[in-house]
Amino acid sequence: MKKLAEEVLYAGNWIVLKVSSLSGRDGQIVQWEYVERKNMSGGMVIIPRLIPSNRIVLIKQYRPAIDNYIIGFPAGIADSRNIEREALRELQEETGFTGRITRISPPLKSNPAFIDDHVYIVNAEIDETAAPNHNPIQNLGAGEDIEVILVKEDELLSFLEEQNNQGLEIGIGPWYVFASR
Repeated sequence: MKKLAEEVLYAGNWIVLKVSSLSGRDGQIVQWEYVERKNMSGGMVIIPRLIPSNRIVLIKQYRPAIDNYIIGFPAGIADSRNIEREALRELQEETGFTGRITRISPPLKSNPAFIDDHVYIVNAEIDETAAPNHNPIQNLGAGEDIEVILVKEDELLSFLEEQNNQGLEIGIGPWYVFASR
């Protein structure tokens, strides 16, 4: 493929919608619409585990794009290139928990046919015996509607199926991590 031209259809605070004209191997000209992220060092998806109970921390969050609640992992956009610090900040904001990072993936492409962003998968452990984690308090931003859900790992698949049967959406992250084993 060879890019022949590119046009901005919309530019907002967080995204730019573009269309590119491309020439394929067969010489056909095709149009491709896609989204570019603005002002970000990367997205983060945090997979938090409570220790010693091994419960998984999920969130239920309203998302306007689907006009529904979705069950997923805490996630967000990094404000700096320090992914470890940003993930711990996001974890505390969305769940109230403090923890430690055990692994950070390389930058991954989540949906390259549609968006140019990259996402880090961040594994975190939360010491549930530590005083700050006994009564965690979320620090949600304006317009955020997030409920914290704790699920035993061996009950996660049935929990996700039950939530879906009740009309909630299921994020791809928990399904990838726990249901495809």
